[in-house]
Amino acid sequence: MPQLKISTQFASTHALLPSKLQLRKWAKAALRVDTEVTIRIVDAQEALELNSQYRGKDYATNVLTFSLTETPHLMGDIIICAPVVAAEASAQQIDLMAHYAHLTVHGMLHLCGFDHEAEPQAELMESIEIQILTKLGYANPYLITEGAA
Repeated sequence: MPQLKISTQFASTHALLPSKLQLRKWAKAALRVDTEVTIRIVDAQEALELNSQYRGKDYATNVLTFSLTETPHLMGDIIICAPVVAAEASAQQIDLMAHYAHLTVHGMLHLCGFDHEAEPQAELMESIEIQILTKLGYANPYLITEGAA
């Protein structure tokens, strides 16, 4: 069974954040190989700066994944932007912790090398996310549309 070494950092002033235990549970559910990861919950300014610096995008995004090594085990950072996650959950009328779970799993899969730039890759990554989230007791996040009840 793959081992997970996780460090959590809370650099956000947002009121509703997942616990360290929840983040560990969600990350472990997506674990495929031995992994050492830092999950950092940030505010919009830090997410904007990182997204701008590393992706050339001038906005705060919901999740960023930085892979540091692939051998002898995976090592990397996952940055989750609390205000963006909260705004998306509200707009989509979904449970905030379910959205955090989805983005944690999504970030872990990116760390494992999965991507969603091309349609076949996106379909594979989404199907794996759906399987993991279902096992965790969450609904398929891709069936939820903006403004849905």
